[in-house]
Amino acid sequence: MERWSHKNGYKDVLHISLPLIASMGATTLMQFTDRIFLGHYSLESLAAVLPAGITVFLFISFFMGVGSYTNVFIAQYTGANRPEQVGSATWQGVYFSLFAAAILASLCFAAEFIFSLAGHSPEIQELEVAYFRISCLGSGFCILEASLAGFFSGRGITRVVMIANLLGACVNIPLDYLLINGIWIFPEIGIRGAAWATVAGWAVIALVYILLIFNQENERRFCIFSARTFSLDKFRRLLRYGLPNGVQFFLDIFAINFFIFMVGRIGSLELAATNIVFSLDVLAFLPMVGLSIGVGTLVGQAIGANKPDNARYATISALHLGLFYMGVMALIFVSLPEFLIRLFSSDTLMPAGDFTRIIEIGTILLRFVAVYTLMDAVCLVIMGTLKGAGDVHYVMRTLGLTSLIAMVLPLYVGMVVFHLGIYFAWTCLTLYVLAILCIITRRYRSGAWADMKIIES
Repeated sequence: MERWSHKNGYKDVLHISLPLIASMGATTLMQFTDRIFLGHYSLESLAAVLPAGITVFLFISFFMGVGSYTNVFIAQYTGANRPEQVGSATWQGVYFSLFAAAILASLCFAAEFIFSLAGHSPEIQELEVAYFRISCLGSGFCILEASLAGFFSGRGITRVVMIANLLGACVNIPLDYLLINGIWIFPEIGIRGAAWATVAGWAVIALVYILLIFNQENERRFCIFSARTFSLDKFRRLLRYGLPNGVQFFLDIFAINFFIFMVGRIGSLELAATNIVFSLDVLAFLPMVGLSIGVGTLVGQAIGANKPDNARYATISALHLGLFYMGVMALIFVSLPEFLIRLFSSDTLMPAGDFTRIIEIGTILLRFVAVYTLMDAVCLVIMGTLKGAGDVHYVMRTLGLTSLIAMVLPLYVGMVVFHLGIYFAWTCLTLYVLAILCIITRRYRSGAWADMKIIES
């Protein structure tokens, strides 16, 4: 098959993307087991962890979007055969991460105010605040590891990223279980234990990158020590292209966060069902993020080498692979809904009939997920292409407006003014993904991205 062995065909896309997909799989596994452990611990913890986790990620997403854009810079420097610039680009990501860590830690003081806006029950709010505060204190590790990952992923050496994330998962998952339930010498601290375990996982990943990046071999090849000076020009470039990426990422997560908060106003069972279904959705979504980063790397290298046709070929190859994977996941969601939902809890943790109701709601919600996962496949691949080329300003503007017009406003009117239910909310979410699909597909077909380059000549 020609597309398998062709430059930027299936083989090349999988070579770059599979370790990244495995990395996202490790992240998915951490979140998945987190929800399962908390689901068996208490219904309140399960109801609180997704709003709290999504809210933390809402703030992290902006800084992560900026810091992780080092991947594109390093990819384009690699494609242009300028390895001496890689060290300096890496350091600008480090400097940004230190700034981000201080800002995120300060959000601890706003936790109670933020979750008072959601209107959730006092018991759930208390758990949300606790999880949020701990996660904010340690979120600097998350930004640092996202920034440092570009040193490897931008050069197409993605196995290191996979290994680092797997090591993080190996620390996070057992620690999660021990701290939530109070096993062995560890205290039983419930949802707080889940937050501390997540921070520990981030810290381990960042430490692995630090040990592997800062050595004499990389000094010789990439000037990793001698280029540590703050570069105003490169830092400005990182902000110029990373900020729109961060804003777009933030707005997208904000729309989802708003969705979760609106659903929480309906009732605890609807929120718990939504939490479970989103946790299952992550099994499909996050590995596709790995594919998106992979195609972005190939596109960045092709653009840096002035070969846009190679970038187009990589995009089509990734689309085929992404649609196949999401198609399989959609089939699983439709075929095995009750089995999947029962992984998260048992009837013994709630009054008779409540879990049966959660299964009924979750089964229908998984049909929504099955529909929009196929659209997500196309969205994520094309988004990776546009970001790899540096076409981030258009994406920021259009998707920012889309999140407001196609998601936030209709959801608010429907839920607050007309008091429509859970299925209306999920219809809004599905139409929001459809709107994004139409916008970015149109942009890709225009070809404007193929003439862009973010590195200096």
